[in-house]
Amino acid sequence: MTTGIRVERRLAAILAADIAGYSRLVAADEEGTLAQVAAHLREIIAPAVAEHGGQVIKTTGDGVLAAFASVVSALQCALRIQAAMAERNAGAPRGKRVDFRMGLHAADVVVRDGDIFGDGVNVAARLETLAEPGGICVSGRVQEDTDGRLDVAFEDMGEQSVKNIPRPIRTFRVRMEGGAAPLEAPLALPTKPSIAVLPFQNKSGDPEQEYFADAITEDIVTALSRWRWFFVIGSTSSFTYKGRAVDVARVGQELGVRYVLQGSVRKVGARVRISAQLVEAASGVHIWADNLDRDLVDILALQDEITEQVVGAIEPAMLHSEGRRIARKNLNDLDALDCFQRGMWQFNKMSQDGYRISLDLFRQAIASDPELSLGYVGLARTLYGGVIYGWSRHRVQDLTAAREAAQTAIALDPRDAYGYFAASGASLWLRRHRDALEEARKTVALNPNFGFGHFRLGQVLVYSGRAAEAVAHIERSLRHSPYDPQLGAMYSLLSLAHFHAGAYPDAIREAEKAVRLQDGRAALVIAMSLVKLGRLDEGLQMAASETASASIAQMSRLAPYANTADRDDILDTLRQAGLTVAAS
Repeated sequence: MTTGIRVERRLAAILAADIAGYSRLVAADEEGTLAQVAAHLREIIAPAVAEHGGQVIKTTGDGVLAAFASVVSALQCALRIQAAMAERNAGAPRGKRVDFRMGLHAADVVVRDGDIFGDGVNVAARLETLAEPGGICVSGRVQEDTDGRLDVAFEDMGEQSVKNIPRPIRTFRVRMEGGAAPLEAPLALPTKPSIAVLPFQNKSGDPEQEYFADAITEDIVTALSRWRWFFVIGSTSSFTYKGRAVDVARVGQELGVRYVLQGSVRKVGARVRISAQLVEAASGVHIWADNLDRDLVDILALQDEITEQVVGAIEPAMLHSEGRRIARKNLNDLDALDCFQRGMWQFNKMSQDGYRISLDLFRQAIASDPELSLGYVGLARTLYGGVIYGWSRHRVQDLTAAREAAQTAIALDPRDAYGYFAASGASLWLRRHRDALEEARKTVALNPNFGFGHFRLGQVLVYSGRAAEAVAHIERSLRHSPYDPQLGAMYSLLSLAHFHAGAYPDAIREAEKAVRLQDGRAALVIAMSLVKLGRLDEGLQMAASETASASIAQMSRLAPYANTADRDDILDTLRQAGLTVAAS
């Protein structure tokens, strides 16, 4: 059956071009960028296409599609445009340059209503994504038709698998004398910790998995953007590196970021392996790396789990790296954000000296920039941390000041999960359990990938008489932050949750992990769990240990229970183990 509609087909050389880093340029200067692009189209591209017998089919905000009757003419036009752009960009600041990437293919196309369609158009568009800024990539067919007929050289890139094209494409890079100029100077780094997520590579040999790799990348970028203290490069700019062999140091310079996340997806049968690594761009030092092996069953659930795992691990890794870096700076050179990061690095030492130094640094951050919410977050966490660990001499005063600081942080930035996290901690130790629970739930609602946010929610639930419900949140925090400096405290809380839920073997297992991580408080949970299991002699022996004895004095500070039954259960069990603890 035929439709009776005549379809016009013709052989054409198709040129696809787009602007590298367009979203970043627009974000920095929308009006200026749009004006530049319009001028380049009007003064360079349109005249060059016409001069070489081509036709501009359409333009988009950041791209151009043109068609030519001659492959040689199409490549000559591409070379002319890139040479003119290199000349125009000479001397322009790196952050304001417009660099085109170009893809060139020859194929049969369908012509309709002034537009062209077909597989050949898609191939040209994919070749464009493989080109470097200021560069040109061509298909094998274009290389064959132009080799020896133009004064250009080609670099064989081999067969490339690209999105939505079922077969690999033989690809060549045009070696150009001009093109994108070398970096005169890298973009200035933002004041915030900055990161770019490069497109995850599909190493499955299965083109259908390309969408999965792209989706993982998009999800991670979106999730990282929830961290208000991060500067995250948008996915549009990151995807300009898709399919290209990249130099991480150059990526850092081109995008103006300190960290780069790379990853890959490999499917084997019904299993998938996700590999990811966080690299400091300038030095090439690996900050964090991990592999995740999962069954490929529910794709959407798997995407969520992978995003959660990767993003949850990146935040504490970057915080630790930034703290170490800033610790090397002179105190006189610290700005407000530096003071926050250095303060957190000191606080995470979990020592009295670290507590004292971090208090000074957070107060310095607030004095330097009273509008920086993170300064108040750090101050709040340190104030109630000092109460918890016994370093504070003014329990009620410091807890009240901690809550006030956290409320100031929330007022300054109500979308930052950190502020609610800090407020929840202060509320809990002030025995304001309803406020603490509401603030903890707001924390994870604002940032579901905040591992310590789930820890806080679990903590509030434990002390609110809902220990069984708390277990899942604490376990999730451990999945997010497997290398967190406060890992001992996390396992200790998990063991306490299991204890109150009546799962005494589980309580012992998790408490032993905490003790190995130098969190002696968990020794008391082991002693109590042994007593509950009827192993009184072992419980007495554990209670008499130096580790447990050293932790007894802290019990009143670690038990802000809303539920008197749970507190009484703790005290009665400790008495059976031969210990006496003052009720709080």
